[in-house]
Amino acid sequence: MLIFLALLYFCLASGAIWLALFPEGRALVGRGLFALKHRLAGGARSWHSAGSRRAGAIKDAVPHDLPGTVVRFVKRHRIACAIGVPAVLIPSLLALALSHPAMLPVYEGAATAPDAQVAALLQGERLAPPVALPPNVFTTAEVELVRPMLVTASRNWGLLHPDFSQRLLLAFKIMKEKHGYDMALLEGYRSPARQDELASAGSHVTNARAFQSWHQYGLAADCAFLRDGKLVISEKDPWAMRGYQLYGEVAESLGLTWGGRWKMMDFGHTELRLRGVMRR
Repeated sequence: MLIFLALLYFCLASGAIWLALFPEGRALVGRGLFALKHRLAGGARSWHSAGSRRAGAIKDAVPHDLPGTVVRFVKRHRIACAIGVPAVLIPSLLALALSHPAMLPVYEGAATAPDAQVAALLQGERLAPPVALPPNVFTTAEVELVRPMLVTASRNWGLLHPDFSQRLLLAFKIMKEKHGYDMALLEGYRSPARQDELASAGSHVTNARAFQSWHQYGLAADCAFLRDGKLVISEKDPWAMRGYQLYGEVAESLGLTWGGRWKMMDFGHTELRLRGVMRR
């Protein structure tokens, strides 16, 4: 879709610059419009006659030596071409190079389909949430330094969308059994008021306002690791960074979107983007 829009912009911009800078273009379009008007005004005979004249006019307008004519045209209008061509090409190329749907805060991408084994697991046993951690786990100095205001976050698994919670619990299970990482839910559902409160703290916390985050729909969660009974959140810890990379791979295999691939990386964040849920 983005490629189509970029090509459409390229064609429209090229046509506009051609009409604005080159009299020959305006003359050709004028002749075409005049012929079209004449054809529409007459009956069947006039239609045929006007069509013949227009075909003749277009035939006369098209040079026999087209490549040579183009070269001479560019040489004669080299200043206009030097300005017009970059004006058309640069925005189009930048749009294709820099624009990715996932960069948009409310983009609803199609969820990655899990493989057959994962699909079978999701349709089988219903996984139960882990035992809630004591509140003091979330109030240590290390945690406050990395994630201030975490103590008031919701860790109620019941407020999460059932499909998302099962995928997340399966990710926890795989991380434990396959990679040896114990995981903990830092925050799941987030109220609109809390979302605005976090956004007010600055862009280093979040860029999303109320209802611009999947947290408000129970479809996002922030998670970290437990080591020796303590939360390890910071990716500056090599052990945690390795865990985040594995977690991202597991989450994506379950059809979740991982925040570690974003421009503003959020390694512990995953979300399930369901179409028609987030309103623009």
